[in-house]
Amino acid sequence: MALEFFQFPYLEDNYGVLIHDQASGETACVDAGEPEAVLAALKSTGWTLTQLWITHHHWDHTDGLLAVKKATGAHVFGPKYKGVEKLGAEGSETREIEIDGLDTRLAEGDTFSFAGHDVQILHTPGHTMDMINFYIPSENTVFTGDTLFVMGCGRLFEGSPELMWNGMQKLMKLPSETVVYCAHEYTSGNASFALTVDPQNAALKSRVAEVAALRAENRPTVPTTLAQELATNPFLRPADPSIRAHLGMEHASDAEVFTEIRLRKDNA
Repeated sequence: MALEFFQFPYLEDNYGVLIHDQASGETACVDAGEPEAVLAALKSTGWTLTQLWITHHHWDHTDGLLAVKKATGAHVFGPKYKGVEKLGAEGSETREIEIDGLDTRLAEGDTFSFAGHDVQILHTPGHTMDMINFYIPSENTVFTGDTLFVMGCGRLFEGSPELMWNGMQKLMKLPSETVVYCAHEYTSGNASFALTVDPQNAALKSRVAEVAALRAENRPTVPTTLAQELATNPFLRPADPSIRAHLGMEHASDAEVFTEIRLRKDNA
């Protein structure tokens, strides 16, 4: 039996997701930035939380971790890697950040079980150094946290553009029908920016109109599919000749084009 997914908003623009297996009664939640939102979603669905999956250490993904764990007794999975906080005016000093309350720490290539379904871990450092993605092959579904967004990607707070591009390539190798749940409703801004670096893309123009219609009705643009992102997300398209020509980077590497697109988004 297929898993059920229940996406819920919290804070200003975050999304959490409950994952439920009706046969076993098991339920997982992806991230816990606001405990009240998680518990309200559980109450709304009538589901009982058994697992909590944490993508990275940022507060809007972890602030409710301990409270949700205490309230539900859920087993908490999260990154084995440590985040990095830059200190000082120039960020010349750093300190490592480890998430409190994790029961199982996961690294690239690790697999664990949820209701009989394998969950695979993809490590995509860049936004943070501890960022992990949860991929359920049997459901063609991946939870990308703040790595891959609808028509965008995460800002690079801790890692380099090269690291982020390497992580994006891991996601690009998933089946095109993969459903992508990301952690923020950033799509309107991402769509507007995408047009500035890929203005001749007919699929992108059509999708921008679809996004505008959805947001006008306050409807979510998440989840997306990998196929949609490969066709319209400039951060997955640095090899595209039209983007390269527009940027004047016909002979650059894919990593160099990705870096330029990320820099332009930072300065937009």
